[in-house]
Amino acid sequence: MYVVAQHKIVNPETALPRGQALIDGTGAPDGTRVVQFYPHVEGSAVTCLWEAESVEDVQRYVDKTLGDSSVNVCYEVDSEKAFADRPLGLRASSAPVS
Repeated sequence: MYVVAQHKIVNPETALPRGQALIDGTGAPDGTRVVQFYPHVEGSAVTCLWEAESVEDVQRYVDKTLGDSSVNVCYEVDSEKAFADRPLGLRASSAPVS
């Protein structure tokens, strides 16, 4: 399934270095990986698309990793209605596929 995680960054100095672990997949539950990463230009918010077994896996992982540096809301994507196309000007992910 696909899961969106919306992060309201409370403490950018802490959240951004911790967030690198999410991008790298450090400590991610089996079958959980970030596939898209959209940071706000000012660093106050980030939206990510995840591939995971459950919303709860992503919610626990991002909450544990980011701690009190971010408020995180996760939800399942309605794959029947969703669509995607890689926007021009965005690079491909360098994150490992698990």
